[in-house]
Amino acid sequence: MADIKAINNNKKSDENDDILIVNNIEVVYSHVILVLKGVSLNVRKGGITALLGGNGAGKSTTLKAISTLLASERGQVTKGSVKFKDEYIHELDPSQLVKKGVIQVMEGRHCFEHLTVEENLLTGAYTRSNAKEVKLDLERVYNYFPRLRDRRTSQAGYTSGGEQQMIAIGRALMAKPTMILLDEPSMGLAPQLVKQIFEIVKEINKKEGVTILLAEQNTNIALQYAEYAYILENGRVVMEGSAESMRDNEDVKEFYLGISGEGRQSFKDVKQYRRRKRWL
Repeated sequence: MADIKAINNNKKSDENDDILIVNNIEVVYSHVILVLKGVSLNVRKGGITALLGGNGAGKSTTLKAISTLLASERGQVTKGSVKFKDEYIHELDPSQLVKKGVIQVMEGRHCFEHLTVEENLLTGAYTRSNAKEVKLDLERVYNYFPRLRDRRTSQAGYTSGGEQQMIAIGRALMAKPTMILLDEPSMGLAPQLVKQIFEIVKEINKKEGVTILLAEQNTNIALQYAEYAYILENGRVVMEGSAESMRDNEDVKEFYLGISGEGRQSFKDVKQYRRRKRWL
C-alpha cells in the first residue's frame, strides 16, 4: 500500500464538484479532550461518501462538527473550517443549517417514541410552510418505505429497529435536504434489513439527487454503496480513495473486512492488533 501522500493521487480532482469541504478541523470536548486532530475531507455533490472506522475513531464527532451539533455535548471546533456550497457553516446555529439543506440522521435513530409514525415524519417538515408540498412529500416517503405507510398510526416506540431507522431517514427527507449526514444506519439491524436500508438510501441518492455522507463501522456494506471513502483512526484520516480501490486494498481487507491472503480471519485469533507504521 502506498503512503498517505501517494493515496491523495486517487482523490477526486475537480473540487468544483465538491458540495462540502472539511478543512483540517480539530474538535475539543469540555475544553480539554482533543477528539479530532486535523480531519480533512471533501464530499462530491450528488454522490455517496463513506466515513469508515471503528468505534471511537471520530466518525460521529466529524458529522456533528459538520451539522454544528457539538455544543450540546460541550464540544467545539477549535481549528479549521467547514464549507458547504462555498459558505462557511461551522459557526452556524443547527436550525440555520437545516434551512440550508444539511440534515443529520443521528446514530440510534432518536425517534419520538410517544408520537405516531406519521407524526414523527411530519416533524421533519417543521420549517416548511407549504402544506400541499408537505403532503406530497409525505406520500413520497411512504413510497420509499411502504412499511411506514402500514404503521403510520402506530406509536414509534412500538416499531422495530428497522422501522425506526426508516422513520429517521424519512423524517430527514421531509426537510427537503440537499445533503444527509447518515450516522451508523446498520447499527443493531439484521444483515438482510441492513441491505434493504442501503438499497433505499442508494435509490434516494439517485432519484432525489441528495448527497450522502455516511459514517459506518460496517465497512463491507458501506464500500458496496459508496463511491469514495475515508478511514478514520484516533481522530485522524489514515486512508482515502475510491470505494473500488478500498475494496481491493490488502490492508483494508485484512483490518476492516477480516480477509487476508489466506482467507477470512477472526480478530480473536490475533494476539496483537496494530497498524503498519506507514499508516501513522
